[in-house]
Amino acid sequence: MSEIQTTVDSIVDQYQADPTGLLSVLQDIQAKMNYLPQEALERVSERMKVPMPRVAGLATFYSAFSLKPRGRRVINVCMGTACHVRGAPLILDTLERKLGIGIDETTSDGEFTLLKVGCLGACALGPIVEVNGEIFGQMTVTKADKLPDKLLKEDRGGTEK
Repeated sequence: MSEIQTTVDSIVDQYQADPTGLLSVLQDIQAKMNYLPQEALERVSERMKVPMPRVAGLATFYSAFSLKPRGRRVINVCMGTACHVRGAPLILDTLERKLGIGIDETTSDGEFTLLKVGCLGACALGPIVEVNGEIFGQMTVTKADKLPDKLLKEDRGGTEK
C-alpha cells in the first residue's frame, strides 16, 4: 500500500467512510499533503463508495483545493477592489518577477506558490498579501520585493523587519 493510500485511509476512517463527510475528507487530505493527488481522489472514491466524477467535481469546484503540488508557502495576493486600486497588480508583478514564476505556479525549490485571489476581507489594510494565513497589510512594491527573502530568513532564525 502506498503512502498516499495509507494517509487517505486514515482520514477516511476518521469519518467512518460516510459520504456526507466527503468535503471534510478532501479538506483534511489537502491540509496533510498540500494538494489532492489523483491517487488520493481515486482512493477516496473507492473507500467512500462515491462516484469518481463527484469526488473530482468537488476537488475542482472549490478554489481552496489544488490538484498539483503547492509550495511550502502559498502567497495569496488580494485583487479585491480596494487592493486593486491601491496597487495590487504592481505587487503581483513584483512577486512574479522576484520568484520567477507566474500565477498558480510553484518555484522549482518547492518553497513558494503564487496565487491571485479575490477579496481577503481586510480592505482597510490593502493592498494585502497573505502567506499561509499570515496577513501582510499595506503592501508596497518594495515590501513585496523583500517578502520572500524575509520569510526564508525567518526560517533560518533571523528576524528581519
